[in-house]
Amino acid sequence: MKKILLFFAISLIYSGTAMAQQTFDRNLVLKQMQLANGYFMDKWPDTGKTIITNKERPSNIWTRGVYYEGLMALHEIYPKEAYYNYAYSWSQFHKWGFNSGNTTRNADNYCAAQTYIDLYNLEPDAEKLKNTKANINMLLNTPQLNDWSWIDAIQMGMPVFAKMGVLEKDNRYFEKMYEMYMFSRNKHGDHGLYNPKDGLWWRDADFDPPYKEPNGEDCYWSRGNGWVIAALAKVLTIIPENAPHREQYVKDLKAMATALVPIQRADGFWNVSLHDPTNYGEKEASGTALFVYGIAYGINSGILKKETYLPVIQKAWNALTKESLHENGFLGFLQSTGKEPKDGQPLSYDKIPDFEDYGLGCFLLAGSEIYKMK
Repeated sequence: MKKILLFFAISLIYSGTAMAQQTFDRNLVLKQMQLANGYFMDKWPDTGKTIITNKERPSNIWTRGVYYEGLMALHEIYPKEAYYNYAYSWSQFHKWGFNSGNTTRNADNYCAAQTYIDLYNLEPDAEKLKNTKANINMLLNTPQLNDWSWIDAIQMGMPVFAKMGVLEKDNRYFEKMYEMYMFSRNKHGDHGLYNPKDGLWWRDADFDPPYKEPNGEDCYWSRGNGWVIAALAKVLTIIPENAPHREQYVKDLKAMATALVPIQRADGFWNVSLHDPTNYGEKEASGTALFVYGIAYGINSGILKKETYLPVIQKAWNALTKESLHENGFLGFLQSTGKEPKDGQPLSYDKIPDFEDYGLGCFLLAGSEIYKMK
């Protein structure tokens, strides 16, 4: 019996090592990204068309902004005129501006600036950043630090400050970004939205303890935590190596990655509710894609150990591409907009979420980082 157990243990070690040494098929990853993106571009040929769900909304809201983040990530690894033109057309239609104008403090609204800045960097033109500079400089020069009161906002807003700091060569953007991030981390709610004990984040103050999931655990929403780890990864790709506070973002990304490994599902996804698989315990694609993006960046940058984390994202990407991605490019198991596990339920392979755009953006971000792996 001991010999059998020893053989089984050695087999597990060998198979885990072999898996960790495997690499992705980059050509296949690119085809999968193009398939999903092509589905959406074909469905939405008019970049300025309003989005109608329970009401009519302009196409520069956060959901579409996240999609264009993903599209620009795809364009970075596979520059294609059609992708550039699609992003440019959207930006030009909205006159490089924001929902609610240039005085908005809502990060959902100025999320679009991430793409505006990317397009500016490809072809500088002051008109492209007139609104972005007006809005972000207002945020920079007013004292409020509490704008990001829900963790989704960290991903919508934080990279904009990082990009502006690099563009303007001005550390004031990095300092403001850090102060706003740390306010969300340590001060919103009773003691901040981050729980260092679990390495995860409550979505907003409504979910601070004593709020509990049905099984008695804290409520850690998958996509909400995905927004945070994605924000940390993206900011770390943008800011210089010697930028102030970089070590804080590295520390938090590592803590989140550590927390995510033991709660990954056997099928490769993560549950909608990270610590309660009984509360709408179906697989979910958007949070999973964001975790893949953040962890893959961690591996690529040397922050995370490849032998530990590569099997995690291999399993997750395999799940996304085999169980979420349809033959026509549609993505299933995407939770609709909301703020907690119960929103947009139930999920399924065929169910169309209220917005298809942001889930695709998350998928493209994940694929782009996997594509960069050596």
